[in-house]
Amino acid sequence: MREDVENLDIRDVTANWVNAAVLQRQMDERIKALADLSHTPLFFGRLDYLHAPGADKAEGAEGERFYIGRRHVHDAEGDPMVIDWRAPVSQPFYRASKKDPMDVGLRRRFGYTGGDLTAYEDEHLSDPSETAATSKLLQQEIERPRVGPMRDIVATIQPEQDEIVRGGLSGSVCVQGGPGTGKTAVGLHRVAYLLYAHRERLARTGTLVIGPNKSFLHYIEQVLPALGELEVKQATVDDLVAHVEVRGTDTSTAAVIKGDARMAEVLRRAVRAHVTPPGEPVVVVRGSRRWRVPAYELDEIVRELLDRDIRYGAAREALPQRIAHAVLVQMERAGEAPDDRVQDAVARDSAVKAAVKAIWPPVDPARLVLRLLADADFLAVHAEGVLDADEQKEILWAKPARSVKAAKWSPADTVLIDEATDLVQRTHSLGHVVLDEAQDLSPMQYRAVGRRCTTGSATVLGDLAQGTTPWATRSWGEALAHLGKEEAVVEELTAGFRVPTDVITYASRLLPHIAPGLTPVASVRENPGFFELRAIATDPEVIDSCRELLRQEGSVGLIAADARVPALAEALATAGLTYLGPGEETTQDTRLTLVPASLAKGLEYDYVVLDEPRAVVDGEPDERTGLRRLYVALTRAVSGLIVTHAASLPPQLS
Repeated sequence: MREDVENLDIRDVTANWVNAAVLQRQMDERIKALADLSHTPLFFGRLDYLHAPGADKAEGAEGERFYIGRRHVHDAEGDPMVIDWRAPVSQPFYRASKKDPMDVGLRRRFGYTGGDLTAYEDEHLSDPSETAATSKLLQQEIERPRVGPMRDIVATIQPEQDEIVRGGLSGSVCVQGGPGTGKTAVGLHRVAYLLYAHRERLARTGTLVIGPNKSFLHYIEQVLPALGELEVKQATVDDLVAHVEVRGTDTSTAAVIKGDARMAEVLRRAVRAHVTPPGEPVVVVRGSRRWRVPAYELDEIVRELLDRDIRYGAAREALPQRIAHAVLVQMERAGEAPDDRVQDAVARDSAVKAAVKAIWPPVDPARLVLRLLADADFLAVHAEGVLDADEQKEILWAKPARSVKAAKWSPADTVLIDEATDLVQRTHSLGHVVLDEAQDLSPMQYRAVGRRCTTGSATVLGDLAQGTTPWATRSWGEALAHLGKEEAVVEELTAGFRVPTDVITYASRLLPHIAPGLTPVASVRENPGFFELRAIATDPEVIDSCRELLRQEGSVGLIAADARVPALAEALATAGLTYLGPGEETTQDTRLTLVPASLAKGLEYDYVVLDEPRAVVDGEPDERTGLRRLYVALTRAVSGLIVTHAASLPPQLS
């Protein structure tokens, strides 16, 4: 298929060089999408239907056989050899069961080692004499060691996951899933499915995956390209709102206030306050005639625009046209016959321009936020009845900056600037947005993401128990309201495919303290995993635990409180152990990663050494956030976990 594209001759099929360039770019993208993945098989399953799909079963139509793979593959004649996993005919591979065989006589799973076919396994779904059994190949694929970036799960998608993946484009969905339930994979595969089912529409409107940090995005960046999808953009929330350079930080109290949805009302008031009621008439001179629009009529125009509550910038652009229309009405009464060209000329008249500048001056969003945070009186006027005096004092800068460029903006400040920017000019909306680790966003950050999908849909992924910011969301209903997607369906994934039984059972001791009422994850792995608590005295003993786990196959993560990372890095160097930073791709030669607890979310390793749980908890501003951070760190292991501690363990783990 790739060679067919490479050998296409487009010299005689394009009308000009522009068409030729566009077509060549499309061909280059197609060639890139058809790249070989040496360790990725083209097919992983087979379906033998009892009857041809869509045929009348009463007529005894002969069944068909389909091979299911990551993408559609055809032969030299164009006949299909492998059916895309997203096609409707592939759906029974994930949904069919002994109770509901979906007209499938046989489902075959193929097992691979590297790129070599090494096993297969059959289920005769329509045979009443065969009992249902757990797929060994499926279990092996789930428990396969993790080396390198995150991979696709098209061979192991479960029925409850498939239902979310194949949901329609028009509806938004929120997936609550504990550690290892596959919520991130579900979100990414949902994007792949939507691009398959609605390619033309999403090609126009665009798709975006939003992750918590660059390390996480690097970890997941190969999943969609492996499925042939190259056009999906990835970003963090900070990337979306990067209107100014971030060089400062906030106290946790100030960050919580700045992230509160009430700040949207403060900003709205501050923006609208720039509108000044007209005090003088506008006089337009055209030839020998003077046309006068009185102040009271201007005031009516301004009030109408304010009442419509449209964007500040859009209203400012409409104002000169409204004034010009008032002049044209007078011209028509006087017997003239002005047209649209006259109205445009009047709107550009110097008197009209001067009036618009005085009544509806331009607003620079960054300057506006700068003034709010630097001018106590200006903030007090617009925050009256919204923020109390103590809250206003908390977010005011101790040392006001002189200019936008000189200001030491914090991440929370950039979100305020983004809100103000949208109040002035509408933010461009995409067709679909996936928001992962959503539980950590503030209400104002939710609003920033929601602006990117006002006319599109969203897939929200997260776990309330893993919220590790002081402003972490308390409920999905509240979060979805801030996102502007109150109608989104909330789905819960409770089957754990990644974390071993013994590990998730131990970590779940924290749930009553960090997310009471949340359903604990139930591991479906047959291997209970390796789990051990080790009381130690020195850092070299932590390194010894890493050496022990490196004798196993797969990746190893050493997770520690951020403050402990430098000491452990020195101990690793002294021991001669090479290691990577979070997000860097592991190799067969370097399988150890040193991970600050603050960056562990979303990552996974075959084996984990967790250093000093007490230090992880104490490293956060409050106990609940610390325990949530610990819950995240405890649940990064796929096959085994060693917890090392010199200090006593947090009592919540007892």
